[in-house]
Amino acid sequence: MGSTGSARPPAPGRDAARRALGRYGEDLAARRLTEAGMTVLARNWRCREGELDIVAREGDTLVVCEVKTRRSHGYEHPMEALTHGKRERLRRLAECWLQRRGGAPPDGVRIDLVGVVLPDRGAPVVEHVRGAS
Repeated sequence: MGSTGSARPPAPGRDAARRALGRYGEDLAARRLTEAGMTVLARNWRCREGELDIVAREGDTLVVCEVKTRRSHGYEHPMEALTHGKRERLRRLAECWLQRRGGAPPDGVRIDLVGVVLPDRGAPVVEHVRGAS
């Protein structure tokens, strides 16, 4: 029998493991934002357009935070994952959030990125970039 050229189906539990990794990274990110003095308003907020990982407030600024979690091997650094298209989508999602919550805050909206790298050994590395848009 010849090869069909199709990809193998994901290993059982692979999606669950990926979701657990993402949740863990979001937990670390939320903790980092709180330690920085922000108030987390929502996590994994969804609408028809997509999902916001974390919505927070810093003073009178609404902060939309994208969280990218990676293991230390195999993939690009999480900070490389915020493409132009992703930024545009986050802006649209922030507009949707604001429409449902009654308008823009006095100091506007900022898009932040939290990158979490999980090394094979040692503590996770959490990097927060303010105004990543």
